[in-house]
Amino acid sequence: MRLLLILGPPAVGKMTVGRAVAGRSDFRLFHNHHSIEMLLDVFDYGTPPFRTLNTEVRRRVLEEAAAAGTDLVFTFVMGMDEEGEAGYLERLVAPYDGHIAVVELVADLDTRLGRNRTEHRLAEKKSKRDVDWSDNNVRELEAEYRMTSEPGRDAPGDRLVARWPHLVIDNTDLSADETAERILAWLVTDQ
Repeated sequence: MRLLLILGPPAVGKMTVGRAVAGRSDFRLFHNHHSIEMLLDVFDYGTPPFRTLNTEVRRRVLEEAAAAGTDLVFTFVMGMDEEGEAGYLERLVAPYDGHIAVVELVADLDTRLGRNRTEHRLAEKKSKRDVDWSDNNVRELEAEYRMTSEPGRDAPGDRLVARWPHLVIDNTDLSADETAERILAWLVTDQ
């Protein structure tokens, strides 16, 4: 069993690339909005019950997938300077300890804002359908957090991803299929 952790800022294409990886391999996809969207029908985002259940759903899915020997793609947005987020991610992926690879997707803000409005994204993520709000959210997160790693930087997220095989792909000009092919080729040579 392997865990492919796809990291990157909002609207960089994590879910779409994860789906393309799963479509070409034995990996299954568990993207971060699988838990978010179902909980938003009952709880407001960020409320204590939302946070508790979002963590629990993710933790249990990862535990059961690892126990079943499932190769899994998990997508996540992380503030690299945030100790709490690095600790949270480390606890979530612990069932796959020793079998984790990280792919980090990067693209400029304009590219991500364009992707933020794609039909595919909006179909999968109903919480993003107010596109003006969603665009502003992408901009605010970009201004507030560093969501991509920097080699040699001594911050919690950077230290965490440095523990595992790590590939950075600028997918600005790549399709999800092209990106998935690069990831799968890397997994074969790196693992």
